[in-house]
Amino acid sequence: MISYLIVCPLVFLAGFIDSIAGGGGLISLPAFLIAGVPPHMALGTNKLSSTLGTTVSTIRYGKNGFIHGKIAIAASVAALIGSPIGANLSLLVSESVIKNMMIVILPIVAYYVLRNKNMGAGEGIDTLPENRVLAIAIMAAFVVGMYDGFYGPGTGTFLILILTGVAKMNIQKASGLTKVINLSSNIAALITFIINGKVMYPLGFAAAVFCIGGHYIGSGMVVNNGQKIVHPIVLVVLTILFIKIITGQ
Repeated sequence: MISYLIVCPLVFLAGFIDSIAGGGGLISLPAFLIAGVPPHMALGTNKLSSTLGTTVSTIRYGKNGFIHGKIAIAASVAALIGSPIGANLSLLVSESVIKNMMIVILPIVAYYVLRNKNMGAGEGIDTLPENRVLAIAIMAAFVVGMYDGFYGPGTGTFLILILTGVAKMNIQKASGLTKVINLSSNIAALITFIINGKVMYPLGFAAAVFCIGGHYIGSGMVVNNGQKIVHPIVLVVLTILFIKIITGQ
C-alpha cells in the first residue's frame, strides 16, 4: 500500500506535466524507484502507465488539430524502430547502472528547463520547408525514441526543444508531434518489457489511472499557455527527487 501511496500521486503530477511540456518520466520513474520497485521492473511498469496516459493526451491533441498526418506517421515509424533497440539494450545493463543514471539525467534536463523558461513557447515560428521539418522530425524520433526505450525520463522535453528550436515548429504543433512520437516509442518499449516479464501489472494499472487523469487535465491547458505553470513545478519536483535519490543511495 505504501508503494501505491508514493507512486500514484507522483504519477498524476507526471502525467499533468508530460502532457504539457514533456519530461513526466523524470517524476514517474524515480517514484517507482523510491517505492522500492527493482530498476528493470520500474522501467517496464512505468512504460505501462505512461503509455495509457500518453494515449489520452495524444487523442486530445489530435482532436484540437495539432497533429499533422505526413510528419506524424513518418516520425511514428522512426520511433517504433528506435525504441525497441533502446529497450533491449537497457535489459543488457545492470540494475545499478539504471538506478544511478537518474543522478546524471536529472541535472541535465533541469538545466534545459532552466534555459527554456516557457518550455519552448514562442520559439517555433513554422519557417522551415516541410521536407526539412520532416527530416528533422524523423531523426529526432529515432534517436530520442531509442533513448526513450533505453531509459525514458526527459524524452518529451528533449523532443519539444528540438522541434521548436531546430525544426522551428510552434509549441502546439511541436507538443502534438511529441505526443505521437512518445506514444509510439512507449508502445514499442512496453511490448519489449512485457515479453521479458518486466512489468508489475497491479501497480502499473493503478498508476495508469492517475497518469490518465493528469494527461487529461494537462492536455487541455496547452492552448492557454499551460507550459508556464509547468516550469516552476518541474524544478521543485526535480530538486526534491534528486535529493531523495542521493540520500537513498
